[in-house]
Amino acid sequence: MLAPRQPGSTLKPFLYAQAIAELRLTAASLLDDAPTQIPTAGGLYIPQNYDRQFKGWVSVRTALGASLNVPAVRTLVMVSPEAFARQLRAVGLPLRETGEYYGYSLALGSAELPLLALTNAYRTLANGGRFSEVAIRPPPSPAKGPAAAPARPALDPRAAFIVGDILSDPNARARTFGTDSVLATRFWTAVKTGTSKDMRDNWALGWSQRYTVGVWVGNASGAAMHDVSGTSGAAPIWAAVMQQLHARTPSRAPLPPPGLTTQRVRFGAQLEAARSEWFLPGTAQESFAINSIADNDPSTLGRGQKSLKTVKTGPAQATRITAPADGTILALDPDIPPTRQRVRFTADAPGARWLMDGQPLGSGATVPWMPWPGRHRVTLVNAAGQQLDEIRLEVRGAGVRAVAYK
Repeated sequence: MLAPRQPGSTLKPFLYAQAIAELRLTAASLLDDAPTQIPTAGGLYIPQNYDRQFKGWVSVRTALGASLNVPAVRTLVMVSPEAFARQLRAVGLPLRETGEYYGYSLALGSAELPLLALTNAYRTLANGGRFSEVAIRPPPSPAKGPAAAPARPALDPRAAFIVGDILSDPNARARTFGTDSVLATRFWTAVKTGTSKDMRDNWALGWSQRYTVGVWVGNASGAAMHDVSGTSGAAPIWAAVMQQLHARTPSRAPLPPPGLTTQRVRFGAQLEAARSEWFLPGTAQESFAINSIADNDPSTLGRGQKSLKTVKTGPAQATRITAPADGTILALDPDIPPTRQRVRFTADAPGARWLMDGQPLGSGATVPWMPWPGRHRVTLVNAAGQQLDEIRLEVRGAGVRAVAYK
């Protein structure tokens, strides 16, 4: 309960609450869940999703409910790691380092936190953004103990309500968890799961009208588990505890705080179904769509652009590896089992062959590779075995020592 562990995706609700409170996003704002490479001081940070698939343009409600990683990292880029770290400390989470130390991986739970503090932070969400220290209830005594410290504002109550509404919405999480997952209770609850790197820790935290429950599942030694995630390990326990607590006690959805408005919204290109959505004052709008004109910015990851024409100017360029870039540093995503992660190499040579550290990897313009921690050399050769291009990259993962280039 007090040992620090990596919380995985359980920090995302606080990130989105901060972005909504700062009027950077609304619950209906669209974020691009697509492959992205974010430059950092240590190399390129390339987040992936748990199921190794990308959903395209999604609303914030879907991004949080379905626990999509790329939109969360994009949101942290808006907020900044240092500002997010301050928000986490405001809800009582004892970060050991600065936000800049964790970088963009803080959106996916790279900091280590104890279960008790994280559960109390979720109690802050349940209490409309008001934080108070944990108080262990003493046994009944006629003597009156010291008064509990008063609660203080730590989150915008309107943003806390919107996040709770998203975490209680089975349709919001359907893209990843389905509509009839173990997270769906027969009474009102809001819940979030998380899994740390190498499946060392998995979590389920959430609240009802009366109770806040946090569950951690893992090995006390810190050893990795096998095929156990937040939905298969911690979530069933969380659901069983909530079911027991509410066996005879109802749980109803909270009333919205003052200052929120509702608006019927629709999405262009049928990205999502029309629905009623909550907004802070001055942020409501009826329609959310992608700007399809991006002629002057071909770096938008190919989303919402007009077709780009290829213009030949001068002699043909040499065949080369187009992605990833030379010197890329990849980090194994903590929410995805290492054996299920893939890196996709691409080149502008359909008939070329690929070598990984001198060994055959595949052929064609695109080949997938299961990343393994260490430093690697990726070579592109033609049918005669002549080298066309070469890059070097590094894959970082806990518990495995990096090896030198071969």
